[in-house]
Amino acid sequence: MSAQNVTVTVDQNVTLKEFFKQIESQTDFKFAFTDKVDTNQKYFTKKSTYKQIEIEKLISELNKNASVQFSIVGQNIFVKQKSQSARPAKKKSKLTGQILDDTRQPVIGANVYIKELEVGAITDINGKYSIEIPNGDYTVSVSYIGFKNHEKKVTVSEDTRINFNIDSDSQELEQVIVTGNKAVDIKTTQMSVNRLSMQEIKRIPVAMGEPDPLKSILTLPGVTNAGEASSGFNVRGGAADQNLILLDGAPVYNDSHMFGFFSVFNADIVNGLDLYKGGIPSKFGGRVSSVLDVTQQTGDFENFKVNGGIGVISSRLLVQGPLQKDKGSFIVSGRTSYAHLFLKLADNKNSAMFYDFNAKFNYRFNANNTLTFSGYLGNDVFDINDRFSSKYGNTMGILSWKHKFSDRLNSNLSTFYSDYKFNLGLSTENFEWDSNIQNYGLKYGWNYQKSEKFKINYGIEGLYYNFNPGTVQPTSIDSQFNYKQLDKKYALETSAYLDFENQITEKLNFRYGLRYSMFYRLGSEAISTYENGQSVVYNPLYKIYEEGTPTGSVYYGKGKKISSFDNFEPRAALSYAFNDNTSVKASYNRMAQYIHILSNTQSPLPMSIWTPSGPFTKPQLLDQYAMGYFKNFRDNDYSFEGELFYKNVQNRIDYIDGADILANNNIEQVILNGKARSYGMELLFRKNTGIFTGWISYTLSRAEQKTPGRTPEEPGIANGDWYLSGYDKMHNLSIVGSYEFSPKWSFNGNFTLQSGQPVTYANGYYEFGGIHVPNYSLRNENRLPLFHHLDVAATYTPKPDKKKGWQSYWVFSIYNIYNRKNAASMSFTTNEDTGANETRRLSIFGIVPGVSYNFKF
Repeated sequence: MSAQNVTVTVDQNVTLKEFFKQIESQTDFKFAFTDKVDTNQKYFTKKSTYKQIEIEKLISELNKNASVQFSIVGQNIFVKQKSQSARPAKKKSKLTGQILDDTRQPVIGANVYIKELEVGAITDINGKYSIEIPNGDYTVSVSYIGFKNHEKKVTVSEDTRINFNIDSDSQELEQVIVTGNKAVDIKTTQMSVNRLSMQEIKRIPVAMGEPDPLKSILTLPGVTNAGEASSGFNVRGGAADQNLILLDGAPVYNDSHMFGFFSVFNADIVNGLDLYKGGIPSKFGGRVSSVLDVTQQTGDFENFKVNGGIGVISSRLLVQGPLQKDKGSFIVSGRTSYAHLFLKLADNKNSAMFYDFNAKFNYRFNANNTLTFSGYLGNDVFDINDRFSSKYGNTMGILSWKHKFSDRLNSNLSTFYSDYKFNLGLSTENFEWDSNIQNYGLKYGWNYQKSEKFKINYGIEGLYYNFNPGTVQPTSIDSQFNYKQLDKKYALETSAYLDFENQITEKLNFRYGLRYSMFYRLGSEAISTYENGQSVVYNPLYKIYEEGTPTGSVYYGKGKKISSFDNFEPRAALSYAFNDNTSVKASYNRMAQYIHILSNTQSPLPMSIWTPSGPFTKPQLLDQYAMGYFKNFRDNDYSFEGELFYKNVQNRIDYIDGADILANNNIEQVILNGKARSYGMELLFRKNTGIFTGWISYTLSRAEQKTPGRTPEEPGIANGDWYLSGYDKMHNLSIVGSYEFSPKWSFNGNFTLQSGQPVTYANGYYEFGGIHVPNYSLRNENRLPLFHHLDVAATYTPKPDKKKGWQSYWVFSIYNIYNRKNAASMSFTTNEDTGANETRRLSIFGIVPGVSYNFKF
């Protein structure tokens, strides 16, 4: 806005009010001034005419001669009396504190503004702020969209801490969907990150009518998945196992219930989520595609509250309240499905259900010490005709101690445990298979704010892994299977990081850092050796890859080092703000990933096995470059983000044709090492305020892999050329809208359109023993049909003005309203009746209506 040109004339006879009119008639700027400024007075000392001058230059010129001081803050021009030069400089002190909402939750991104000084700060992820100001009497104003403005007179004579509780603006909330400032943060160096609040997530229609944090991120640019009812998600052409998923800082290894119908995150207790796609800060590591950082709410420190919902196939309940008023709080929530009960009533022997439980406890010992525990427990149970059964689930717990050494230095020490288990039973074969991955971790991070313009984040981490790829047990004496324990694997990953945030000038910000990671594959384990050192060999006669010939093994005792790797992972990000509304940003990051999922499906299944890097599997290494243009419009009512990215991944594994992964004790016999790359453009346009809000996201991208032969005689995969990865979606469009029709009714919609998933089709048939056998084209040379659907929802609140006691609302939704039969897969078979060759499309969903009743008290 400050780049606008104006023409003005001032002299000794022009009052300040007349000057205001000249500026406001030509621009969108508004004037603000203190009580000490009389707008009817004449503050200009000489006559000057300025023709088509930029606002910034005009303000600079006027400040040389006028007896008042002008300054630009956003869309406002502030006016105050010039200080007298003879006045001695005042001693400065720190004004700090925390902003909480009416449910005692930290308010992230609230504006704290000192009126007399025209300076301010924005609260961090814990709702805390810090401003260094001269000693004196001031008016502190706290504002945040969706809440009432709060002002307070304060006296600062030494370092002072003042907390604020701000109340929801019920009238505004009835008309405005935004609960946080969704405008682009122009000056911060952070780019390639998307944030969604739970209010936004709950308004995005999904299948079965249940709000789903994980499904909501699919509406963001650069994010896709393998299709309907599929688990995992893909970011900028990356695989699902390349995403680091954190719940309150602890890793989660499986993200779905019911094979992808629901995510493991309960929308009631989740506070919000941040998805880092690039420019990832040094404190994160271990994956090469993205970081999904999910945080749970903090329980209410003052009042007991209950809320929940009853849906078509699942229900949920949440309870929160004080453990000790103003010092300790708890929040617990649970969900369960009951589709299996309806199946039993219908005399159906199949069964499918899930349940999960979340909890978080906080205790404030004093202003400098807080102890927090977060936990999660979730399980799925499947039973099909008493022949096939499966159980799988996550268990997670993290204990954190936050300590404030001073106003400039604070720390967070965390220890956590995470476990993912999978069980498969086949009664027809009389055996069970169990596998799991356990993870123990310790993190210690420090944040040091040397000044408002220079901050340092640093820390150390350690993670110990226990991999059990499978235990096979017979369940009867008739079983054809004997007891078998696949080789357990152990590993230790350690790292240290250092990150600097530096405001070089008012317009230029720079963040740079380094992460150093080390990984040790440990015994006890026997490592196979192979003829000619090749675990995979090429058969030139049949032109296929085959398993190598084992020649023996080398045994490593408990705790002995089998393999070790280490990597420096530099990170850098730069932003340049042209003005308060427009900026460009660029970033680079290198990341290392030492663990991998063994799965040759595009969507990871619950039985997918995690394995560590080792003698035959090198760690994946990513180099990602990104640059973008960011702009806010019309007082932040609209915002635009545009980014270009390029990713290169070394040591990406792929599988030989016909690879057998399940219960394979020597997985190195079916994998080849290659590389991957992806590049593209992401666009995001948002309408942030008003009775109609929403966003349009579009991604144009390409994701490819290359697995060349190891010798000139070997073809590799797809003749050693670049081929589409299973995660390539050239076009990805999402349109999300929400309309507040009245205090009682709101309407929401979501349209998704994506290129079909790359697949390998049959390009011919041959006959063998009277059977038609399809012959397939090169890897991922074809695509499934175009994927698209439109979802709508309506929210009805019977008593919108009721703010106490029992409050409720209904959500009516329709997923895929025009009944699009999107292809989940294509199969090539022979018709048993006619003998003709057929191609069959498998679709998961047609139109799916849903309804849920939600309440709180």
